[in-house]
Amino acid sequence: MRTFMTRFFVFRGNINRDKSYFVRGRKSKMQTSESFRLSAILSFSGGLQDAYTYNVRGNVFANAQTGNVVLMSQNFLMGNWNSGISYMLPLISFAAGVFLTEQIEHRYKNSKGVHWRQLILLIEIVVLGIVGLMPTDFNIAANMLVSFSCAMQVQAFRKVRGYGYASTMCIGNLRSGTESLSQFLRNKDRASLTKALHFFSIILFFAIGAGAGGALSNLLYTKTIWVSPLLLTAVAVMMIKENR
Repeated sequence: MRTFMTRFFVFRGNINRDKSYFVRGRKSKMQTSESFRLSAILSFSGGLQDAYTYNVRGNVFANAQTGNVVLMSQNFLMGNWNSGISYMLPLISFAAGVFLTEQIEHRYKNSKGVHWRQLILLIEIVVLGIVGLMPTDFNIAANMLVSFSCAMQVQAFRKVRGYGYASTMCIGNLRSGTESLSQFLRNKDRASLTKALHFFSIILFFAIGAGAGGALSNLLYTKTIWVSPLLLTAVAVMMIKENR
């Protein structure tokens, strides 16, 4: 009996390190918003959006705000004020998206009606749908809206199976994945390997989405962004099914 109990608690400890959740020995249900399938869809969409704004909307990054900071500063120092502003406005829009999402979460997190993340998805779907209708003469406004949507997504969906991640950019995921891989190679801890594989897989889906966005941009041009609302609708349906 003692041997059995020892093995049980060792097993439970390993599972907890692997980010499964237990309550008094019983596995609790993981939220759909943290599932790998949902996170993979969001990452694919995030990569597509970045490729879209870069290829179709004047070489501006929707997600990689570090790139926008570099290009903004470079243009300002060279006296290219209009170009600098075109990179600055998505930064401001991104910050606004994070701010609004945090406010929505605070107000509706304990609501018994619609889940607050579903409200975020609805806003994203509407915003990105509008972007697809905007001609290239309105690229600055389009980039601002895409950056706003990306910020809402990265703020609302921050975990995949319990691991903190970003669905619209790669640098943090690459750092975390490589760190976990290094820990696995040193300690042979399978939980670290599982964590690393999750991060590298998310990066892979982001890359596939970016490739698809680049390819579709040649076919659908400004309408390419409409792929993202379709994907986000699928995510919303997944979350609605969970709540039933």
